[in-house]
Amino acid sequence: MADLSRRSSLKLLAAGVGITVFGKNYSAHGKKKRIRLGGPVFESWTTPEQWAEIHHRLGYAAALCPLQADEGEERVQAFVQAARQWDITIAEVGAWSNPLSPDSAERAAAVKKCQEQLALADRIGARCCVNISGSRGRQWDGPHPLNLTAETFDMIVQTTRAIIDAVKPTATFFTLETMPWAFPDSPEAYVRLITAVNRKPFAVHLDPANLICSPQRYFANAELIRECFAKLGPYIKSCHAKDVLLSPNMTTHLDEVRIGLGGLDYAVFLRELSHFPDVPLILEHLKTAEEYALAADHLRRVAAHINVDIS
Repeated sequence: MADLSRRSSLKLLAAGVGITVFGKNYSAHGKKKRIRLGGPVFESWTTPEQWAEIHHRLGYAAALCPLQADEGEERVQAFVQAARQWDITIAEVGAWSNPLSPDSAERAAAVKKCQEQLALADRIGARCCVNISGSRGRQWDGPHPLNLTAETFDMIVQTTRAIIDAVKPTATFFTLETMPWAFPDSPEAYVRLITAVNRKPFAVHLDPANLICSPQRYFANAELIRECFAKLGPYIKSCHAKDVLLSPNMTTHLDEVRIGLGGLDYAVFLRELSHFPDVPLILEHLKTAEEYALAADHLRRVAAHINVDIS
């Protein structure tokens, strides 16, 4: 099938049809390959080689960017070389801030931070720069009555364009992490955003746990995960790994927990992710190295059971 326009590609992806995007063929049942796992490291290091070796020793083939935006080019390239030597993919550069803040100074600072972090991601060759879309309230990542309105959607489109157009990245992508109470809050919302932003360097950061915001989604999360990959697969540049537990407390109460202690269907998640082997999977939000080891071990057991290689 010939290469399609971005808009047409999204329509076919939403329908689950195999297509060619950016010169690569994708289908609902691609070839399974290795999943690159990563996460924070607690051991201290001073050199790029030590940093990469620690990840390798932990069984990680993906890593978070270890540098700040003002880092000199020589040191950036030293980490690029160390990552290449140890076969480590730099998964993402965080740009955590609130570009939707009601405070104009905070909003401007957030946009500037996103631009600087996106430029760093481009320099170091990270898979993506990631932020959330933000919040119309005072808490940068909190719920607000205006977060899911058409007005806010348009604000996100304009802000995202401004971030990308200022940097014009060629080696990375700007992404927005999926959220329960802010756009993009569903696969459909992400398709709408990609179409509206209309910039090739805009892509997808998938955190399925963040999309579980009701008992209905909790118990049908396998179907939700499949839908995410069917509609967004080729655009996904990095994923986060955590778990969610629905408690019997009234009213609906969902808690983030360590992988394996909740209800997220990781057999489905890993199987779907294995069709896109370049996409890293990053563990997050745990307090100790021991907790991260337990989470990684659980993922490896699930992966082995479904015949998927994860490292």
